Amino acid sequence: MNDATDATDDSSYESIDHGRTIGAPVRASVDVVIVGSGAAGSVVASHLARAGLDVVVLEEGGHYTPAEYGAMTPSQSLRRVGREAGLCTAVGLGDTPLIALMAGKCVGGSSVMTGGVCFRIPDEVLHGWDRDLGLHSMTPEALDPFFSDVEDRVHVETVPDTMRSRGTELFVEGAAKLGIPMKPLRRNTHHCKGAARCNFGCPNRAKMSVDISYLPDAFAHGARLYSDALVEKIDITGGVARGVRGRFLDGETGEPRVAFEFRAKLVVVACGSMHTPVLLRRSGVDHKDVGRHLTMHPAFRVGALFDQEIAGWDGALQSVYSDHFLASDGFTLVGVYSPVNILSAAFPGIGPDYRRLVRESPRLAIFGGMVHDDGGGRVHRWLSREPLVLYRMIERDKKRLMKGIHTVGRMAFAAGAREVMLPVFGMPTLKNEAELDFLLERPPSGRQVECMAFHPLGSAKMATDRQGGVVKPSGETWDVDNLVVADGSVLPTSIGVNSQLPVMAVATKIALGICADWSRYARRAA
Repeated sequence: MNDATDATDDSSYESIDHGRTIGAPVRASVDVVIVGSGAAGSVVASHLARAGLDVVVLEEGGHYTPAEYGAMTPSQSLRRVGREAGLCTAVGLGDTPLIALMAGKCVGGSSVMTGGVCFRIPDEVLHGWDRDLGLHSMTPEALDPFFSDVEDRVHVETVPDTMRSRGTELFVEGAAKLGIPMKPLRRNTHHCKGAARCNFGCPNRAKMSVDISYLPDAFAHGARLYSDALVEKIDITGGVARGVRGRFLDGETGEPRVAFEFRAKLVVVACGSMHTPVLLRRSGVDHKDVGRHLTMHPAFRVGALFDQEIAGWDGALQSVYSDHFLASDGFTLVGVYSPVNILSAAFPGIGPDYRRLVRESPRLAIFGGMVHDDGGGRVHRWLSREPLVLYRMIERDKKRLMKGIHTVGRMAFAAGAREVMLPVFGMPTLKNEAELDFLLERPPSGRQVECMAFHPLGSAKMATDRQGGVVKPSGETWDVDNLVVADGSVLPTSIGVNSQLPVMAVATKIALGICADWSRYARRAA
């Protein structure tokens, strides 16, 4: 396994064609067409290009250099780099929160907008896949070389204590008083300066997102990429994928305009768990599990006001976590801080009460958590290009959500907070720990909870036979030959940890499998 280029340079951009500037239809034949340039698509592109294959990557979003997205304000980043301007949601069914879904729509995909947190899939999850699902190639031992390769190429390192913000330190102190151990996070960073805005594009080019770590390597080995390229359909003839068709998006209106068609021996879909099932359905892949079993790790954040000035923006966005409650209560605690203008949108109160909290922002500390959830989501084709995502949280997971919020609130008061802001709409700040108990004794409706998610997985899940899932352990679909899915939608269950590294490791496994079996794919395509 080889190291990839660890930084972009101007020459790498020569391999990117901006679809918004293309005025005439494009038609071409290649070995492999990859739909999506995020954590999965870029990994596959790098490995297949290194193997000497003629690779084209198609990305619906625009291309922004690290200097360009690093200079954007958070609100500009949401509008230009985020999907649906940061307004994607999973509609809660029954007593389920409306869940905000953060996803990228740009060259590099969501990796540009992640916090950079890197976890391997927990051993107990992989043992379950091996034991219960028969996925014997998905054990800790089998995946170790793929994880190691990715960790090396994106420079995964432990966040030092010196990069913790004062707000994080206070929550860690409160956790210690309650007997809750904290651990340092690992992130794909290099020379991080603690700007605390990883989710909106690193301004210092310190986060090794795939536009910096993998795509330049793919380009150096001959791959090409088209941005602003909306793939509308996979061409399937005689049960074999033959290429893709779509249109480039207009630079002014963003609407589909100029047609393109790429014939290919192999089609790799890496659109992410929300859009891969839509493309598969639109192309005639009607497997019963396409779009089902979506997991997303519903997340929450709790704010705490202290007497001292915190300046929570001074330090790494995320630096510590605790899995102390994962086995027993199904949630993970994670340190986090977002830009103040994003946080303040969720402050309680109106008029003078709201203005007071905004003025108190320098004294605000934030900490969060996420639930290891059941596969309660579904993805449907909808009226627009965006899918309709529905999610029903089971009762067990609602209890996990409430206990997680309660736990973080206790940590805040134990650290000396004078007021705590819960993610419960309409609730004023709390002044003491006893006021938290309603979360466990008389929990609010799930619809009252501010909830978000960053790790949609499982909507085209992997299985050892067609009855169990959409794709084979190799990533190839059961229903169509030479059609491979390589993104997080293939993971068969929730994993309980941040998904960036798992998605990249599994994509590495799938890509190297394609390289090893290329002659078979090529014969089928003939």
